[in-house]
Amino acid sequence: MIRINSLLKNMTETEINKLIKMEGIDANKISDGYHTFGELYDHRIALFIVLSNLIYANLGSQIGDPTNMPWKSKVHYDGSAWDGWFVAGIGTENGKQITYHIPIGKWDDLRVVAYDNAPEWDGHTSQDVINRLKSL
Repeated sequence: MIRINSLLKNMTETEINKLIKMEGIDANKISDGYHTFGELYDHRIALFIVLSNLIYANLGSQIGDPTNMPWKSKVHYDGSAWDGWFVAGIGTENGKQITYHIPIGKWDDLRVVAYDNAPEWDGHTSQDVINRLKSL
């Protein structure tokens, strides 16, 4: 264990991530000592679904622009798709959104409007999503 710790201690995050990929390590099983990445993703997905369903059920009729309410789509704006996943989002204001890719098995859990194609992605970053979530 000491040898591994010494090796990782001298590696950059980029090098560690490359090593994980090269060795075929399942990143979902990596833990911070409390939760695995897989568990944290499950939490994020569950929280996003609950938030979206609550907004849609309670505010859906009060939101004028349909892209400002929670939505889901199996196809991105440009017609592309990820096998086994769908995209879901919440519009926070015109042209601004919070989006996540969700496993297709959760499709029926998300009880919001479904689009043939998702609204156009606005280029948001992870930090933008955090800021937009705080502004809801």
